[in-house]
Amino acid sequence: MIMKKQIAEFIGTFWLVLGGCGSAVLAAAYPELGIGFVGVSIAFGLTVLTMAYAIGHISGCHLNPAVTIGLWIGGKFDGKEVIPYMASQVLGGIAGAATLYVIASGKPGFEVGGFAANGYGAHSPGGYSMLAALVTEIVMTFMFLIIILGAVHSNAHKGFAGVAIGLGLTLIHLISIPVTNTSVNPARSTSQAIFANDWAMGQLWLFWVAPIVGAILAGIVFKYLAPEKE
Repeated sequence: MIMKKQIAEFIGTFWLVLGGCGSAVLAAAYPELGIGFVGVSIAFGLTVLTMAYAIGHISGCHLNPAVTIGLWIGGKFDGKEVIPYMASQVLGGIAGAATLYVIASGKPGFEVGGFAANGYGAHSPGGYSMLAALVTEIVMTFMFLIIILGAVHSNAHKGFAGVAIGLGLTLIHLISIPVTNTSVNPARSTSQAIFANDWAMGQLWLFWVAPIVGAILAGIVFKYLAPEKE
């Protein structure tokens, strides 16, 4: 059963990267069609929403090392599965980015550029500083985990967790794309950094540290806030 969960996480993270980053790399290249930041934000939300109902009953649909860690800290996930889940998510993300690279490079004149990678300073879409990026990623991941932990709680309305989580991720992207291109997900950041220009790997540390810090804080806070018994 553990292997099935890992495969589900691989597929789900593959879809998140291909769908979300794919919309940024492929569709957003045609601004006259109006996708822009809003379209990319919706695309990321839709990847999580669709996978929540496709694999949520198999693996829980984490698709994100920070989510896995946050759920573990919050007492909602078995610690022995954390590393296997994280490995599957990173590998799935890389597979998604590799597929996107093959598709994108099929266009004449293709240049890899930033490849929807996350960045700060000169590589932030809006030129935001490293401190701004760090705060943004910690806070956005914190709120994402609060949404997730609340939505999957037994006292929450049944069947709507995927909607809340998907819309939550959409809102997070609407807020933070101009700052960091939105990570809140180390697997997503790693996958794109591998294929982007050299600067992306040098800034990748922030997009591991900040989401994990935000997730840990959310796990601690929600564990305090939530009812003791579900």
